[in-house]
Amino acid sequence: MTEERKMTALDAPVGAGAEQPCELSSLIIPEYGENFNPSDEEMFEAQMQYEQEMQAQAKAEREAAPDFMQTVSMPELYEMVYPGKPPVIDNFLYPGTYLFVGAPKVGKSFMMGQIAYHVSSGTPMWNYAVRKGTVLYLALEDDYRRLQERLYRMFGTEATPDLFFSVASRSLNDGLLDQLNAFMNEHPETSLVIIDTLQKVREAEGETYSYARDYEIIAELKAFADRTGICLILVHHTRKQKSDDSFDRISGTNGLLGAADGAFVMYKNSRIEDDATIEVSGRDQPDKKYKLTRNKETLCWDFKGEDSSDFSEPPEPVIEAIGKFISEDNPSWEGTATELIEKLALDIKPNALSLKLNVNAGKLYNLYFVQYSSKRTHKAKIIEASLICVVTFPPLFFILLLLLEKPACVDISVKGFRVAVLAPLILIFTYATISNCRRRMNANSKAV
Repeated sequence: MTEERKMTALDAPVGAGAEQPCELSSLIIPEYGENFNPSDEEMFEAQMQYEQEMQAQAKAEREAAPDFMQTVSMPELYEMVYPGKPPVIDNFLYPGTYLFVGAPKVGKSFMMGQIAYHVSSGTPMWNYAVRKGTVLYLALEDDYRRLQERLYRMFGTEATPDLFFSVASRSLNDGLLDQLNAFMNEHPETSLVIIDTLQKVREAEGETYSYARDYEIIAELKAFADRTGICLILVHHTRKQKSDDSFDRISGTNGLLGAADGAFVMYKNSRIEDDATIEVSGRDQPDKKYKLTRNKETLCWDFKGEDSSDFSEPPEPVIEAIGKFISEDNPSWEGTATELIEKLALDIKPNALSLKLNVNAGKLYNLYFVQYSSKRTHKAKIIEASLICVVTFPPLFFILLLLLEKPACVDISVKGFRVAVLAPLILIFTYATISNCRRRMNANSKAV
């Protein structure tokens, strides 16, 4: 009778254990041995690891269901921290996929050459700061001779080694994305790709285009840009029909603009005028109008002014206070939300501060060059904030560049003076900038 009872207990467990697979017992009661005496930190890490394994197993089971839909709750969404997406050109060009639209011969290609040159060289464009990166310009309606003549007219002999051109590529359905991925693998510092024009890379579909197909084409290119974190500009044409809304003049269906992150529309009041306007509308920037005029000597577009919409983001005093707190004199900080509140005398609850930092991590990075992260220990959630390395260029540096690049603009044209005086000044400035940058990096690495 006893033997029968034992066998019954083994074959049919009862209670809560009836639904637990026996292979999980090793996770629930690990064999540590008689001499195992864990610290609080080790116990916390073991518990966290166990919970993560259970959550991963439950998630895998849910995702395996044929009717599974990925969802996140609002608290889970607020716990997510997304890295900053600093603009490629401040107040003008951001990471993402953008249409750049204009009538034929309005000056789009010169504008693309100007953007490409400034991004690849890292020099300011108009009065906007530029973040340097490698640029790929697919000038598919040009040849190399025309490119050479245009760039020489615009920038003279001052070439930049991080600007690459191609006048031929595959179409989107014939391996274009493979070509772009191969270039990105070879040049990981790429921040901008220009396709001039979109029509050259989309497959032939006759004279009619559908909303669904237009949306699908841009969505494919946008997926590439989002995955790589670059800015992708697609040069396109306007339709002949007039419209009060400049963006309604984009040739094709609304699927193009619907799938893109934004669009630039460039136009003139008269084809023979030297003045032009660029209207921009996008997800990551307010609507604006940029007033430009053509430089008759270089054919570059010079900046005249801008008109912005009345929309502006509400102020974030807490984020501003943290951005000012993390500075060159205090390049890093680590502690709990409560400690940070006490340090800055903030009127906010610790949990609300953590959520605010999660949501505004990109703003901290873009506006104040502060890298935010957090980690959880067995005692508390720890906030980490550090100043990233930023190379700044004071006005004196640009004056020196002006003297070196365009001596005709000033009264100094003697080569001996330029070499003997200006070159050493630039070397001194460069050394000071690199030293400052290394000091910040060392301070940040020590904090981490």
